[in-house]
Amino acid sequence: MAEITIGVKGRAEKIVDQTNTAKTMGSGSLDVFATPALVAMMEEAAVSALNLGEEQSSVGVSLDIKHTAATPLGMKVWADAELIEVDRRRLVFKLEAYDDKELIGSGTHERFIIDVEKFMIKTQAKSGERE
Repeated sequence: MAEITIGVKGRAEKIVDQTNTAKTMGSGSLDVFATPALVAMMEEAAVSALNLGEEQSSVGVSLDIKHTAATPLGMKVWADAELIEVDRRRLVFKLEAYDDKELIGSGTHERFIIDVEKFMIKTQAKSGERE
């Protein structure tokens, strides 16, 4: 398994546009940054903190976040993730998201390091179980 160090950080950035608004994503009726888009950006920040080999990846298993401020079209948003706990394959990240004016969200995110080949074999086997 790759060396994972507490304190590693990752970041993801976006511009609020028509593709990531609450109205477009179906999570509301307004042209503001959507909570589902915030969640995806936070996960992207956590993934960017990791430097895993090709044989490994990580999967998200839980998120506990608050989306505390709205962001309008055209504004830049970003999420920072910091690894705060490692328990074998289990990783816990502290998350914070901002726009150009303020903190817009925060929380924690848990991921597990997986072996890509084993994970995909197990996942693909699900489609065969239905026949």
